[in-house]
Amino acid sequence: MGATVHNNLNIHSNYDVSRHAWERMSGRGLSPDAVRRVINFGRVAYVRGATIYAVGRKEVKRFERDGIDLSGVEGVQVVCSDSGLIMTVYRNRDFRGLRPRRRSAQRHSC
Repeated sequence: MGATVHNNLNIHSNYDVSRHAWERMSGRGLSPDAVRRVINFGRVAYVRGATIYAVGRKEVKRFERDGIDLSGVEGVQVVCSDSGLIMTVYRNRDFRGLRPRRRSAQRHSC
């Protein structure tokens, strides 16, 4: 059974919203407009096969100069699949998980 997809949200022309993401948005008080702002103005990280859009204090400060208020979505992260599906949405002000992981040193056998 495939994931139920909501096409009528018009969050971003390239993304559909899964039922799981819709439930998370509703439960966490995040509107489609909030998710749209995160996708349009947030930083992008590629982590474990997913694309994550996130708005932190740097983005809030940067866009504040242009008259765009992102303070309401600070800490929001939107996880998208490569197939164009918003999989989940959550608040997390800790962005350490968005950093690229270092590759472990390869051990050479003697």
